[in-house]
Amino acid sequence: MQTLSRIFGRFISALALAGCLTLLAMMLIIVADVLLRNLAPPGWPKGLAWSNEVSELMLYFITMSVAPWLLRQGQHIRVDIVLQAIPKRLAWWLECLGDLLGLVCCVLLCRYGIEATLASWRAGSLNIKTLVTPEWWSLAPLPIAFALLSVEMVFRMHRLWEGERGPRKDAVSAA
Repeated sequence: MQTLSRIFGRFISALALAGCLTLLAMMLIIVADVLLRNLAPPGWPKGLAWSNEVSELMLYFITMSVAPWLLRQGQHIRVDIVLQAIPKRLAWWLECLGDLLGLVCCVLLCRYGIEATLASWRAGSLNIKTLVTPEWWSLAPLPIAFALLSVEMVFRMHRLWEGERGPRKDAVSAA
């Protein structure tokens, strides 16, 4: 299980790097759009008409690609003041319950995402804005991200089960 977790960890780290590179590309597109709108040389376009639309999609991709890595790192939003104040064994059980609920939510969102993506693909739905693209292209990252989050939740539960019986030590607000 540790070998699979390590391989999966490398994969989601690479995906997080792709999210970072996408952020860099998004920043360059926005800068180019602003520069062209304000300082366009003669014969050049006055801005990039598609930049807002592409930036929105990039922001969505960044969120979906970095989420599993953030979960693994313990850098997601976590309110743990109660877990730090109650007995360790009870806190551990609450961690287990939280992970189980997280897994159920991730699996349900993955399933819903698959259904929505397939329905859009079957219907041939299009996003018609500045760019015309198949709608399922923008829906597809959701089930993939939640499938990866589901896998990470399983590894997270395994790490909790194998560790000491107490609340997690990662990303705590009170020590």
